Amino acid sequence: MSPLDLTPFFNDPWWLVLVKALFAFVLLMVLTLFTIVYERKVVGLMQHRKGPTMNGPFGSLQSLADGMKLMFKEDFTPKAAERVVFTIAPFVSAIPAVVAISVIPIAGEVKVPFTDITTPLQVTDIPVSVLFVVALASVGVYGIVLAGWSSGSTYALLGSLRSSAQVISYEVAMGLALVGVFLYAGSLSTSEIVAAQDRPVNVLGHEMPIWFALQLLPSFAIYLISMVGETNRAPFDLPEAEGELVGGFHTEYSSMRFAMFFMAEYMNMITVSALATTLFLGGWHAIFPFNLIPGADAGYLGIIWFLVKMLVLLFVFVWLRGTLPRLRYDQFMRFGWKWLIPVSLVWIVLIAALRVNRNFLLGGIGVVVVVLLAATFFAKGDDKDQEPDEPGEFDAFAGGYPVPPQGDQVLPELAQVVPGDGGGGPPTPRRERVPDDSETGRA
Repeated sequence: MSPLDLTPFFNDPWWLVLVKALFAFVLLMVLTLFTIVYERKVVGLMQHRKGPTMNGPFGSLQSLADGMKLMFKEDFTPKAAERVVFTIAPFVSAIPAVVAISVIPIAGEVKVPFTDITTPLQVTDIPVSVLFVVALASVGVYGIVLAGWSSGSTYALLGSLRSSAQVISYEVAMGLALVGVFLYAGSLSTSEIVAAQDRPVNVLGHEMPIWFALQLLPSFAIYLISMVGETNRAPFDLPEAEGELVGGFHTEYSSMRFAMFFMAEYMNMITVSALATTLFLGGWHAIFPFNLIPGADAGYLGIIWFLVKMLVLLFVFVWLRGTLPRLRYDQFMRFGWKWLIPVSLVWIVLIAALRVNRNFLLGGIGVVVVVLLAATFFAKGDDKDQEPDEPGEFDAFAGGYPVPPQGDQVLPELAQVVPGDGGGGPPTPRRERVPDDSETGRA
């Protein structure tokens, strides 16, 4: 493949670069405000209620109302907090999500109004744009870790440590899922990857473009799962598990500093959805069968197709939140390390064998079978090593509250209270055996 041509980006005048950067920033902010209302409306529809309706037409200004409410809330800093780090942590989380949108192609070449200049609707592009986005996504976790550490709170610290382990685990699977895209596109540039998905492919004797989501379906599925874990969204929102950690890493935050964490989560959702659209869903190109119409995605029309695909992915985020319960932390980590990462590695072996020589495909399948058999064997071995615990004596009041027996535990002999010895002391507990149904004659 020919080297990446960055001339269209380098020839733009400085004022046009600023305009495109401002457009990308405004688009991200508007999408963030929209996504907040979009999520609440979709969840309300799933739960047979209306959702926000009071602010603006159909509740469309609810995000603005929430922002104004947070703006006028009291802002405080805990006495035990490291003030400088506590203040800059929200910015560390929010800024990478804003910068990442700069290398996402929102549309093809467009004509700048009132001029004769034609430019790609993308702030810039570099030969390793995808790695740039992944690196920025990993930087965002530093804001979470710093927020938890600097808060001086145990709950916040535990939430930040959970988040760091979670992002590291699922970033590995996400990075492996992208390797197949790099092999098929022959480039790490976002604009080149979009162009590669528009090239005709021979399908049953017909030449037509096919997205990488269809050609690399396992990679697409792994990326979808990983992007939910990467953004700390339900059912993987373990750093913010309110039932365990109150609010997680942002427990001690309020006012606009809390709002920045709140917006950073939604901006990260939009960024990973935009990246999925670019890498797997053809970017700004029209969907089938509209892509068969010449000019259906030309110019500014590409923005429409790009946003439609993003909305579908954002719906997946909302759908998962409204459907699945939160996982346990050990289940979540086990799923990432024992399933997603091994499956990703095996899939890369198959893709590499297929791309190098189709005759190697049989050997690649053999490797996959061996790996799966080994994984099954070791999984069974782990289950055998975990011997069941002995039932032991059951104490219903061990924690101060009456609890029912579980598993092989049995109720002890019934404790009855008999009068004291007449000396004014406390009653003496006496245990008597409880007769079973055979002794009482009950059926």
